[in-house]
Amino acid sequence: MLDQAAGGLDAIAITPDGADERLIVLLHGWGANARDVAGLIEAINMINTPTRGLLPDAPFEHGMVPGGRAWYSFPPDYDFQSPHDFNAQSDLQESRKRLTTWMKSLPEQTGIPLEKTIMGGFSQGGAMTLDVGPQLPLAAMLILSSYSHAPIASCITPRPVLLLHGRQDPVVPLAKAQDTKARLESQNLSVTYAEFDMGHEVSLDALRVASQFCANQT
Repeated sequence: MLDQAAGGLDAIAITPDGADERLIVLLHGWGANARDVAGLIEAINMINTPTRGLLPDAPFEHGMVPGGRAWYSFPPDYDFQSPHDFNAQSDLQESRKRLTTWMKSLPEQTGIPLEKTIMGGFSQGGAMTLDVGPQLPLAAMLILSSYSHAPIASCITPRPVLLLHGRQDPVVPLAKAQDTKARLESQNLSVTYAEFDMGHEVSLDALRVASQFCANQT
């Protein structure tokens, strides 16, 4: 069920029986929606001690995918190779503002502090995590098949980061993940990086690594 939350974002709440006092916030990719990443949280909870999850829908409708949402638009025929100033886009600025407000409202809404919250995302959702997450005192960040659309701000608190990417990703080049790894390591963050024989997806092997990473965060 979708619940209207502070900041004007709708979100699916996953609250399994016996859930511990942690929270995973997972952001979907471009053209998807919150339901598309719900299975990732459920799979993580099958492997680990159950953890509460919140999955927000991006603010904007996707013009080409019925029911799809977007955190911001891409230029026509964008291939992740040519430079583009995403920061100048009003839709990214709006999503950044609304997502930041929503994230900051979560401790009051859930009773779980941000220090016990893992924020992550797939593809464009991972890019939004890298955009908004550094300004929050998170427990950890989880970046799946993603990229950074702007310089990554210095994290206000130390936190571990997991980067997972497919060697055969036809959408986001592997080099984007490697560049993100270098940027985060330059902040002296604890970065766990792994490549898998997969495309633009989260394979079972990648999911196992993500599950173990989440289980290790307290």
